[in-house]
Amino acid sequence: MKKEFLVLGAIALLTNSCAVIRPGETGVKQTLGKFSDEVITQGTVLYNPFISKVLKESTQTNNIKLVLSLPSKEGLSVNSEISILYRLEKNKIPSVLENLGQEYESIITSVFRSASSDVCAKFYAKDMHSGMRAKIEEEIKVKMEENLTKQADGIELIAVLMKSIQLPNGLASSIERKLQAEQDAMRMEFILQQATLEADRKIIEAKGERDAQKILSEGLTDKLIQIRSIEAFRELSRSQNTKIIITDGKTPLLIEPDIN
Repeated sequence: MKKEFLVLGAIALLTNSCAVIRPGETGVKQTLGKFSDEVITQGTVLYNPFISKVLKESTQTNNIKLVLSLPSKEGLSVNSEISILYRLEKNKIPSVLENLGQEYESIITSVFRSASSDVCAKFYAKDMHSGMRAKIEEEIKVKMEENLTKQADGIELIAVLMKSIQLPNGLASSIERKLQAEQDAMRMEFILQQATLEADRKIIEAKGERDAQKILSEGLTDKLIQIRSIEAFRELSRSQNTKIIITDGKTPLLIEPDIN
């Protein structure tokens, strides 16, 4: 009996294998070529290695890196490093494997090449190096989603990023000269604005001084001058120092004697 039990155990070990599904990945069992609808998210999976296997796929964000030459509206080629960020939707992984297989990244790459050619051909080369780049990236992403959905549902595109864009040498130099000219024009405009503001300030200051002099001259009546003179005489009379005062009775002229 014990011997029979050992034989059965050995047969069970030979006819069953174990797969471990770790966090961040899923497992899908394939039996006789048919994928199970059940998606295993974590733990161990027993299967018969003679008729079945367990395919593991990551559910984390993945990055496909490409270096491509993209066409522009004027027929130029723009070299760029591309990053395609995507992840698999957990519950739809069996559908992706059934329709695209495990080489689905090559499908994503092919779809990108087609979508980027269609979209970039509508924009000028300089647009890929300016604030229009975000718009181009978004349009490529939308175009890719449309094409991927037709082939298999379950691939979620997170972003399409165009990096390290290299324009043709002649165009790059032309854009640099244009940007430099724009900066020079902005600098000159700033200088002119500052000069205008300074001129306006001086005009306002001159008007203020003129108005002050006008108000002062209009306010200096004979009566006011006489009052001011009396106040000046009063202040001089309180001084302990020897002074010589020459006056016509209206305004004093003070002469301090040389004490040396």
